[in-house]
Amino acid sequence: MAGVLGLAGPTAAADPLYPVPPQPAPVIQQVPGAAVAPAATPLGIPPMVPAVPTAPVAQAAAPLAASPTAPGVQSLAATAAVPQALVPATAGTLADFLKSKGATLQPQSARDFKALNIVLPVPRGWSQVPDPNVPDAFAVIADRVGGDGIYTSNAALVVYKLVGGDFDPKEAITHGFIDSQQLPAWRTTKATLGDFGGMPSAAIEGTYRENNMSLNTSRRHTIATAGPDKYLVTLSVTTTVGEAVAAADATDAITNGFRISPVGPPR
Repeated sequence: MAGVLGLAGPTAAADPLYPVPPQPAPVIQQVPGAAVAPAATPLGIPPMVPAVPTAPVAQAAAPLAASPTAPGVQSLAATAAVPQALVPATAGTLADFLKSKGATLQPQSARDFKALNIVLPVPRGWSQVPDPNVPDAFAVIADRVGGDGIYTSNAALVVYKLVGGDFDPKEAITHGFIDSQQLPAWRTTKATLGDFGGMPSAAIEGTYRENNMSLNTSRRHTIATAGPDKYLVTLSVTTTVGEAVAAADATDAITNGFRISPVGPPR
């Protein structure tokens, strides 16, 4: 079975169908050349994606992870035979850590990606868009009907194949909060560190400043394994703080419905 990138569509909290625009109730839209996989209701972009307009993320987002010294944040232990909490790193981004271990990050394209099944919900009124402001973008979707006319709420997915290197995925993921914490005027609101679909993952939500705007972002880094290969999958959902409440249903639908799973055996 080939890998799948499913763009699940409509409504903020409904079962995905196929690419649709208006508001709550999902539809499924397939990325060019990728098979479509149904996604559940629900709805992060790399460090700041200046080139997209409007709305902040809110309500029921995917589990997030806390910064080492950030107050009020919890660190969830990865499931293991013996409960052992992962401790967030205090320095060094995830990319820096991987490179220091000899791993090379190779950008993947949605057109010919077959290693993993990835489901990215597309709320009503949102659609896939090209975005030059997201380096190595695998897929970017944005709100085409809401917003304040200045910044567009968006979700960016980036996938890297990790080639070479010798590292422990669980140790690596403890560096998953650092890139967000390095954003200008960053303030953490939620964070979680643990497994996501059985894979090491770090999720963090907070606010930061960019181009005189206050933005709200939810970012999840996950290290997925496909056979002998490892991949770094990052989803970022971003809105302006002022649009966070209005865009909550859509952004929650994206973060809550996002899924990564291994490709099943051929039938």
